[in-house]
Amino acid sequence: MSTKVSDHILERLREWGVDHVFGYPGDGINGLLAAWGRADNQPRFVQSRHEEMSAFEAVGYAKFSGRIGVCAATSGPGAIHLLNGLYDAKLDHVPVLAIVGQTHRTAMGGSYQQEVDLHTLFKDVASEFVETVTVPEQLPNVLDRAIRTAYARRCPTAIIIPGDVQELDYSAPTHEFKMVPSSLDRSDWTAVPSQESLERAAEILNSGDKPAILIGQGAAGARAEVERIAELLGAGVAKALLGKDALSDELPYVTGSIGLLGTRPSYELMRDCDTLLTIGSSFPYTQFLPDFGKARGVQIDIDPHMVGMRYPYEVNLVGDAKATLQRLIPMLDVERGGREWYDTVCDNVSRWHEVMERRAQQSADPINPEYVAHALDPLLPDNAIVTSDSGSTANWYARHLTMRAGMRASLSGTLATMGPGVPYAIGAKFAHPDRPAIALVGDGAMQMNGMAELITAAKYRDLWEDPRLIVAIWNNHDLNQVTWEMRAMEGAPSFLPSQQLPDVQYAAFARSLGLTGIRVEKPEDVEAAWRAGLEADGPAVLEFLTDPAVPPIPPHASWEQMEAAAASILKGDADRASMVKQGFKAKVQEFLPGREKT
Repeated sequence: MSTKVSDHILERLREWGVDHVFGYPGDGINGLLAAWGRADNQPRFVQSRHEEMSAFEAVGYAKFSGRIGVCAATSGPGAIHLLNGLYDAKLDHVPVLAIVGQTHRTAMGGSYQQEVDLHTLFKDVASEFVETVTVPEQLPNVLDRAIRTAYARRCPTAIIIPGDVQELDYSAPTHEFKMVPSSLDRSDWTAVPSQESLERAAEILNSGDKPAILIGQGAAGARAEVERIAELLGAGVAKALLGKDALSDELPYVTGSIGLLGTRPSYELMRDCDTLLTIGSSFPYTQFLPDFGKARGVQIDIDPHMVGMRYPYEVNLVGDAKATLQRLIPMLDVERGGREWYDTVCDNVSRWHEVMERRAQQSADPINPEYVAHALDPLLPDNAIVTSDSGSTANWYARHLTMRAGMRASLSGTLATMGPGVPYAIGAKFAHPDRPAIALVGDGAMQMNGMAELITAAKYRDLWEDPRLIVAIWNNHDLNQVTWEMRAMEGAPSFLPSQQLPDVQYAAFARSLGLTGIRVEKPEDVEAAWRAGLEADGPAVLEFLTDPAVPPIPPHASWEQMEAAAASILKGDADRASMVKQGFKAKVQEFLPGREKT
């Protein structure tokens, strides 16, 4: 039997080490599906419930494996559905390859059924590389370049293959004019900054008395070096959300997340520091960084296009975080002065943990959403993979979960789209079938697409060595984050027609699929539910009925801002009394003995 173009695509993917492709079938990729049948499903075709979920699963797989994630979809409608997940990959700098079908070449340009201008569709999201294969000889170069570019630029790429091309006999490029050969190898490489720029950076860091470090996901490969430089400088370390698992929260000088979803000690660290070292982060919210002119700054980032645009840094070191820090650390002054700043940072972190404990213990109706995350924290397995969806759940994920060395965690950090929590966890299970995955999801995201992907979890549960995949749902009948943003930013009460969600029996739905399903209606049952989920012999859905009146208060919120929010709520919010009560109870925890009013 002759080798078809579709056969060669799967063969080349296998040669690149691709072992899973997340997709949904359609006649635009029938040739590829037939090839999968001939290839004994290698690489494995993982069927989602929707192409957007396929893309999210590919992103989750790539984030947690460090390898390229691959997704596949049919022509027009399927290709369109991939876009949100691919934009998530683009904005979070994740290598993903999309393989999409197209109508036959003979019909292209004829307004044929499901024909969409896919080059125009993908030219932004896959701007680094998108190409249509029109003849067999274009392969393997197009596929190789798409994969190599996705890795090198940490981005999504796309290849478009018309249905009739998939069915053609494959013929390799020859040694002739206008033929483009290709090769598989992609060797490792390391970028390092110049010696002169390192010396300038060292001078700045040595000059400071109150140093702060901000890390993102780009620092994940340099944990030992980040610890070393923090200890040498006596610096506190704050983390952008994508860098939550880049350094252990058990270190006393790690202040936790930064920004609206961040912690008070991170806010204070940036407010009071005189030197800022940013490593592998493009955190965009300048208002949470030191005031301009107050701190001298150094940035380390591997991407020259992403440096110098978040803060007026004096030195921008373009290079790999690990290699750059290894060269920078010997230049630092080890005979630094007192440790008053370091001790202050550590004291602030210790007090914040007490505040979080008190907030989690506050009563609510029926369950305090902070307590749900707080109760999980000490129960997390050392090898857990945690995903969070966007929304108010991300606040509790950011503030209450302690990342220990070896744990992994992520969310849609830059696009902040709804819906990736469950598919991320499924992608993580295929990347690490021997590790438990836990998805933290709001009821809005669960209704949007999470419920359907429970079917995917049920379908593939037997493939995972450790079958545990816990989906925890904060069921508060409210699109809670947007509701609070309306109150705080617009001064408007909740608009129920847009914000109120129907009460869905998520645990019962899970049980209908043969999964563990537990509905928790009282705070005293929260911990037992987490333990049951972690002890289950397969996927489990834990549905917590939480209070929407508990506010996700920003770390910098003042009493004056609290009063302003209360005033807007009192204009006519449906649950105004509870909102004010819960907001006051949460904020007052910061002003109990042990913390001065600021």
